[in-house]
Amino acid sequence: MSAQGLSTVAGRIQRPVPLREAVYEAILDLITTRALSPGQHLVETELAQQLGVSRQPVREAMQRLSNEGWVDLRPGYGAFVHTPTESEADQLLAVRALLETESARLAADNASEEQIALLRDRVAAGRVAAERGDTESVVQANADFHRAVTEASGNRVLAELAAQVDRRVRWYYAPVARIRGSASWDEHQQLVDAIEARSPEEALRLMSEHTERTRRTYHEQVDGAAAD
Repeated sequence: MSAQGLSTVAGRIQRPVPLREAVYEAILDLITTRALSPGQHLVETELAQQLGVSRQPVREAMQRLSNEGWVDLRPGYGAFVHTPTESEADQLLAVRALLETESARLAADNASEEQIALLRDRVAAGRVAAERGDTESVVQANADFHRAVTEASGNRVLAELAAQVDRRVRWYYAPVARIRGSASWDEHQQLVDAIEARSPEEALRLMSEHTERTRRTYHEQVDGAAAD
């Protein structure tokens, strides 16, 4: 490639994120943290005002979020945050369990001392957030911990697949983060101990039980509340 061509490419990489992308990320973050709750009516003018932008990038973000299943567009009624069905939750959490149990098993064989220390730091951060009752920080700490486990697995494809479902996992975890509380971090601690002990089968078992408890709690909290 010529020097002129390289300069052109570099210029493209350095340009700021397009406004429509920034608006999309902002709205998606509000959805995944449940600041915008499932079923909530999304009014373009209100979102535009809150984000300090015009309606056009909000409209573009809504269309993209609809295409990705985060928002339901109902002709004549408007846009609403998607409400996941029990089946959707089960499918997502089942995929999560498959990816993370295998990650835990591999991490027990492959994690470096630095990665194990990072896992312990993630557990400590999660405990602090849980003690403060800071749900948003707990959700973030939980995502950081599980990402560190997949990275410690040494399997890049597995880590990439886990990253693809990361946001949806956060969305489903947010309603149960406070309920799971310190118990979740006790389970994380036990998992790190198994990884450090180089016990892959124990790590797999612990992660399987951990993800199953989260799945059951989600259904009891969210589906049970919907039934009531």
